Amino acid sequence: MATMTLRINEEDSKLIKNYIQMHGLTISDFARQSMLERIEDEYDLAVLRKAIEEDDGVRIPVEDLFEEFGI
Repeated sequence: MATMTLRINEEDSKLIKNYIQMHGLTISDFARQSMLERIEDEYDLAVLRKAIEEDDGVRIPVEDLFEEFGI
């Protein structure tokens, strides 16, 4: 397992410690979760931008989809 070091000011340190205490997390859990969520958000944004770029403007009414799939 890798170890990372994070340097932050005292004010940010207190804020983070209060947050993780309120949510029952460890610093490691909070850091890992936050970093992975950030990566996921950026990936989701890239996928959205690609979808917008490839959008041909065709829309299908939801009723037609329900009928097609027997819902």
